[in-house]
Amino acid sequence: MNNNSSIRDVEFDTTDNIARFQEQRLVSAIEYLAKKSPWYRKMFNDNGIDPSSIKSISDLTRIPFTTKSDLQKHNNEFICVPLNKVIDYVTTSGTLGDPVTFCCTENDLQRLAYNEKKSFLTAGVKPGNIVQLMTTIDKRFMAGLAYFLGIRELGASIIRVGNGVPELQWDTIRRLKPDTLMCVPSFILRLLDYANQHNIDYRASSVKRIIGIGEGLRDSKLNLNLLGSTIKERWNVELFATYSSTEMGATFAECPYGCGGHVHPELVIVEIIGEDDKPVEDGQPGEVVVTTLGVEGMPLLRFRTGDIASRITEQCKCGRNSYRLSPLVGRKNNMIKLKGTTLYPPAINDVLDNTPWIANYVVEVRDSSAGTDEVVVYVGLKPNHPENSIKEMKDRFRSRLRVTPIIEILPVEAVNHMLLPPTARKPIKFVDSRHKQQ
Repeated sequence: MNNNSSIRDVEFDTTDNIARFQEQRLVSAIEYLAKKSPWYRKMFNDNGIDPSSIKSISDLTRIPFTTKSDLQKHNNEFICVPLNKVIDYVTTSGTLGDPVTFCCTENDLQRLAYNEKKSFLTAGVKPGNIVQLMTTIDKRFMAGLAYFLGIRELGASIIRVGNGVPELQWDTIRRLKPDTLMCVPSFILRLLDYANQHNIDYRASSVKRIIGIGEGLRDSKLNLNLLGSTIKERWNVELFATYSSTEMGATFAECPYGCGGHVHPELVIVEIIGEDDKPVEDGQPGEVVVTTLGVEGMPLLRFRTGDIASRITEQCKCGRNSYRLSPLVGRKNNMIKLKGTTLYPPAINDVLDNTPWIANYVVEVRDSSAGTDEVVVYVGLKPNHPENSIKEMKDRFRSRLRVTPIIEILPVEAVNHMLLPPTARKPIKFVDSRHKQQ
């Protein structure tokens, strides 16, 4: 049994008890880092911080942030265990630069399983359910492994199909009758198009629930966004969004009330930081900063994720009192200033995902000759696209975002090559080519 299995579910406790519980876990995490982490020992020493003085969550503001650059440049200094204790090596996807390697011990894998078990339970999955996993479990990908471990720990059944290949997905649904799909939400639209083209009655299938990864399904007001609404209108199944990252080794899933991703207090402390690097008021958007709890191999302290979200603190209708995270607005480093309008890639994706004649796309932001941001959308079109499809797309962008990107039409195969280069583990829909990212 893993050492997390005996921890009471504090999410239903009072907010005061949850805070006290997290602070107890924080003290243990700080003691561990001070003893085991070369990086954090040096950080405490360089900044004149006595680790034993960190007693409360508010004390965290005295500690410098850990950045992606720190992990990239000093990766090995974050390792807290002898390498012979490492059971699994994973790497980040490298969205904002060089990938980072993480070392997981046996206890870390058990922690992952515990986290995903709780997240699946939050989304309504129970023992006896059958989950079709449409994500890779290889290529050093933590998420696929975590989902597998969590479903196994929960006692539900797993079908490891992997990503893509609509024909195989539908054949698996027909043969094994899963009730839950876990996948990137925009892939569902491809599944439905394939079903329509091949006379598959998907509404009569066994599928009742879809758990989305990597893409948002709700807007800042917790209503289904364009992608979520389109899926729901075409296929009346339950939709659940999740938020996760390799760095925090945790996933926050929505409950059936769809009021944000439930944070597991025993596994991570979340701060929301404003432009001044200070905590913002609850409900206000800011950068998600995480401190991992219970990680053995490579724990992190005040890690800046770059993701923009807000913290929701009122009790959820499901009875949990632990705070939740709103849907992500975007990534801080991916903010785009297009013709005076501030945008994040998810807003652009929303328009493209819901244009029926688009087969695939990649969004690139680059420097213009004037030194401002320039956005180019490379689009592959379906055979039934309208004659004036570029104008139609520009009209859609204007109505939703008030500004229009440059649109370039390419063969579907060419866009697919951009989306899934040989080393990719998931579609790369956004490319940042601005010099400031280099």
